[in-house]
Amino acid sequence: MKTLKKKRRELIHGLLEGKTHAFLIEYTRIFDEYFRSRFETSKVGPRIDIINNPYAIVALGGYGREEQCIHSDVDLLFLFEKNIPDKAEELIREIVYPMWDINLEVGYAIRSMNECLSLAEKDFDVLTPLLDARFVCGRSLLYTELMEEMREKIIVERSHRIIEWLVERNRKRHVYFGDSTFLLEPNLKEGQGGLRDYHTMLWVAHIKFGIKQLKNFEYDGFLSRDEYRALTHALTFIWNVRNRLHALTGRKCDQLCFEDQIKLANRLKYKKENGQQPVERFLGELHGKMEFVKQQLLIFLHEMGFAKKGRRLGKRVPTTRFQGLEVRGEMLNFSSTDAVRQTPALLMNIFEESARLKLPLSVEARRSVKKNLYLVDDEFRNSDAAIRSFERVLITPPPAFNVLSEMLSTEFLGEFIPEFKGIANRIQYDEYHVYPVDRHLLRTVQSLKGFGSSEDKDTPPLCKDIYKELKDRKLLLWAALLHDIGKGKPGKNHSLKGAKIARTLFTKRGFQPNEVDTISFLIQEHLLLMNTATRRDINDEETALLCARKVKDVTRLKMLYLLTASDAISTGPKAWTDWSSVLLRDLFLKVMRILEKGELASHEAVEQVEKKKKKIFRSMKQFQISEKFKGLFNVMSPRYLLYTPANEILEHIQLYKSLNGADFVWNIAKTSDANTRRVNICAKDRPGLFSKIAGNFTLNNFDILSTQVYTWRNHIALDIFEVKAPLDEIFETDKWVRAEKSLSAALAGRLDLASALGKKMLSSRSIAPRTSGKPNKVVVDNTSSSFFTIIEVFTYDFPGLLFCIADAIFR
Repeated sequence: MKTLKKKRRELIHGLLEGKTHAFLIEYTRIFDEYFRSRFETSKVGPRIDIINNPYAIVALGGYGREEQCIHSDVDLLFLFEKNIPDKAEELIREIVYPMWDINLEVGYAIRSMNECLSLAEKDFDVLTPLLDARFVCGRSLLYTELMEEMREKIIVERSHRIIEWLVERNRKRHVYFGDSTFLLEPNLKEGQGGLRDYHTMLWVAHIKFGIKQLKNFEYDGFLSRDEYRALTHALTFIWNVRNRLHALTGRKCDQLCFEDQIKLANRLKYKKENGQQPVERFLGELHGKMEFVKQQLLIFLHEMGFAKKGRRLGKRVPTTRFQGLEVRGEMLNFSSTDAVRQTPALLMNIFEESARLKLPLSVEARRSVKKNLYLVDDEFRNSDAAIRSFERVLITPPPAFNVLSEMLSTEFLGEFIPEFKGIANRIQYDEYHVYPVDRHLLRTVQSLKGFGSSEDKDTPPLCKDIYKELKDRKLLLWAALLHDIGKGKPGKNHSLKGAKIARTLFTKRGFQPNEVDTISFLIQEHLLLMNTATRRDINDEETALLCARKVKDVTRLKMLYLLTASDAISTGPKAWTDWSSVLLRDLFLKVMRILEKGELASHEAVEQVEKKKKKIFRSMKQFQISEKFKGLFNVMSPRYLLYTPANEILEHIQLYKSLNGADFVWNIAKTSDANTRRVNICAKDRPGLFSKIAGNFTLNNFDILSTQVYTWRNHIALDIFEVKAPLDEIFETDKWVRAEKSLSAALAGRLDLASALGKKMLSSRSIAPRTSGKPNKVVVDNTSSSFFTIIEVFTYDFPGLLFCIADAIFR
């Protein structure tokens, strides 16, 4: 055991020092040596009659494949020829228990030959590890017999069913791990492009062709030499990351959590380069490797006929419109190896046909595209025929697969639009951008085209309506494809950089000046609407007015709105929420109103306020509110009167009526969302009032979602908070009573909120759980508004953040 511990420690130390070559095999062999030594010196073995009932120790899973990682389970099968002897557990204590004592995870099964075959036949979860089985020590003929019997009695007879089961399990795994959580924090084993994709390739090949090693994929023609080398390199990279993650966390761990990513990037010696942080370069390379592994699996399954729906019997095989292309096996192919060299335009035509016929490229066709990329020169890129063909791909409604993704994975897209190479696998390290920049751009195009689909029920109705109104969508789709292209250049303001790149690119390719202007404008301003909607008061008429002056044109506004929505949807769930979508929609409608009716909306606003007052006067009589309260309209701000609904103003007047000599009064109401509460607080204005209210909510474990602050000219403050409802509604009333008492104490000076919150945060460790390492930033803006100073705070959210900001401003 001392020898095992020493060798294991030396190998891990060498790995962390950079000696990664052959680590997996060498690490596997030290366990082989341990088991062989234990077998040979066993005291229990002679007592279990191994002459008449021999046994073998068989390695399973990753240990069987000789891919043992630092803290991965060591999976074993103790295989007996006949029945399992009574003293088998003593054998386990002798061999396995010492490994547990040094904190190694060892999984084992004790089975007879017949039991093994019976279980494997009934349960494919038992069969799968046996596909990786490798003899370690004991009676080798026993292992050989098991493998032969398993192949003859199970694999040969049920191969199709087993492969279908593997493919379906793979599909479900891809769906589950396609969630944004696993894209921000990739799972190196089970995630899309993780090691399990490679395992699935091996298992399918083993069942169908008897292949057990990756090198046989090249020998048998399933991978080209370049593909084999690239796949080997990708897997080696993932294994290295996985082993270092195990070493970093001190346990079996396959999900690369946010907090470990920076540490790993530093340990792997990534440096800042071309405006990218080390962690962004590391994650970019990892995403690239995992994407390659995923693509190789999908291509292999397509080639084997297990990843596509069969065409109905009698349905005509589609034909292509271009000589040099043909359909074989429900895939697109070049008619000959010389076809592309003779007609380079086929490199674009095959993707156009893929979009039209909704058929993927065959493996041979993909290889031919990669092999002939040198034919994509400036003459090819700037030819009108190639541009129009690409635009037909761009505007084709999204099929089950993404043709642009095929272009990207074959590297054709980067050759046709060289600017794309600068954003390949480029990562933005934050909790919003789920995908690498290149993949995000493709998803934006797909989301945009999805607005025109009647099947997409999640699309906002306004997006559907506007998309249908646009007669020519090509310019919008070009802008969507390239809106983040400026991120390939170092420095800030990628929107401006991207607009300059687009202007040069489209001018060179012969687009009309007005078309170039439109695409460049959309790229330069693609953040305008979302930033304005989420960072400014959209109820301030000046906010919409500034947007309208910048956009100038109704058609451009519609395109910009669609681009903004599709960009946010494709960024990730934290960028596109119910809250942000409503703000964006409301801002769009306000800007549209100005562009259609002109800037001078003051007269209309006055009319709206007067109508609202009359409606409230009628309601005041109904609720028996004294005429003297009509004078309150003279102390209300125009902004409050214009944008607050009449029923809410009436509610606020009633709240003010009940204030009398109290420090504050409030009412709590449920909103249309059952998980949200709206709290209206009416109080005598005083310095620090808002920060104390915000701090009190945090002290009582209420999560603040949004706030509105109004101050009447009679020194009355009206603060409106939307907060998350308590999880337990049974005790909700009690919780609000406690919150009301603590706010009274804070306003009366009996409760030091800053001190109480400080203790709460220390005791519950309520700090921002994850950060990207980016510094906090505060921007003071005195130019965007004619009346107000705008303070923008960029930081990560944590309980008490609003109190900290408001209290700092107050002090």
